[in-house]
Amino acid sequence: MWMTLILVAAGGALGASARWTTRLAIERLFDSNFPIATFAANVGGSLAMGVAFSLLTGDAAGNSKLPPFLIVGFLGGYTTFSAYALDAWTLFAEGRTLEALTYAIGSAVLSIAALAAGIALARGIVS
Repeated sequence: MWMTLILVAAGGALGASARWTTRLAIERLFDSNFPIATFAANVGGSLAMGVAFSLLTGDAAGNSKLPPFLIVGFLGGYTTFSAYALDAWTLFAEGRTLEALTYAIGSAVLSIAALAAGIALARGIVS
């Protein structure tokens, strides 16, 4: 268990670093008010999550330590949106359509609302 935790932590550190450098690179390439760096990281990370999930899990993966490092750690650090996308897809794939829609829409809407509440709370405490 400890080795897996270390792999997840190492992957997370590398993923967060990759996200930061991706952001710097994209912001240098594009002058936009649209959050294109975040958008690119979320979409690219979700694509990578789909590929990694398909290739590294199930019977073919065996006892590989790569999924915790790459899927949970690196891609989770690069973009948590990829984990959200995988969870929603898994619910759909299991035929749990109502739960998948509730999760997908609810996560997006409630996360934005929670962010707004956190900002309001912090501003109320600080001011």
